[in-house]
Amino acid sequence: MITKNEIPILEYDDSSLEVITPGHDMEGLKLPEKCLFTFLGDVVHEYARENSAEMVQEFITVSHNVQIYVLHDEGEDICLVQSPIGAASATALLDSLVTCGCNRVIAVGSCGVLSDLPENAFLVPTKALRAEGTSYHYLPPARFIELDEGPRAVIERVFEKHHLPYVACTTWTTDGFFRETKEMVRYRLEEGCSVVEMECAALAACCRKRGAKFGQFLFTADSLANVHDYDARAFGRDSHEKALLLGLDVLREWR
Repeated sequence: MITKNEIPILEYDDSSLEVITPGHDMEGLKLPEKCLFTFLGDVVHEYARENSAEMVQEFITVSHNVQIYVLHDEGEDICLVQSPIGAASATALLDSLVTCGCNRVIAVGSCGVLSDLPENAFLVPTKALRAEGTSYHYLPPARFIELDEGPRAVIERVFEKHHLPYVACTTWTTDGFFRETKEMVRYRLEEGCSVVEMECAALAACCRKRGAKFGQFLFTADSLANVHDYDARAFGRDSHEKALLLGLDVLREWR
């Protein structure tokens, strides 16, 4: 049944089937249960080559194709993907991966900081503010989505094993990269958000809708903490390889 609203993004269909089903163009593909869903650039493809990962499928879009790898890793298989950025495109990919068998998902990528946090610090979101549009097609309207406790506990355990400091946080997920206005940054800080990114709320909503478990950790990149002087810093590039290896370790520990 459709819950109707004057504002279209707040309308939600809770029961009828999709016209286009996720994974419709990957029929017959069976993926591993565990998936590392990354926003890490070329380091993912380099790692896949160096570790003899099998490229099992391409997710085809009009702009570019996404390689879907399977790592044969220490006695178990792990799906490894470098995602496009943005909630809509990343969620379309993840929805297809879940449909093809991935039901334990760890996402990892960078975030901008709203408060005074150093670059290359690690954070574990406990909830995400749903300021993007995609999550509203997967779950009824709400201001926040709470992330799953189980995978979050595994992430924290792995960080502690590696003696790696981290901060639990609330993240602001937004589609409007160039509409992170000065007043909006202040407002998000007031309601508890310390970082901003573009996908977390939507990915969490997709997994919850489809019955998969989802966790995410982030590393700090650019800074919006001084609203009068944006600082791109080095965009967290020094954390890409470390984040990839940590993500794989989290999936190995997730039993």
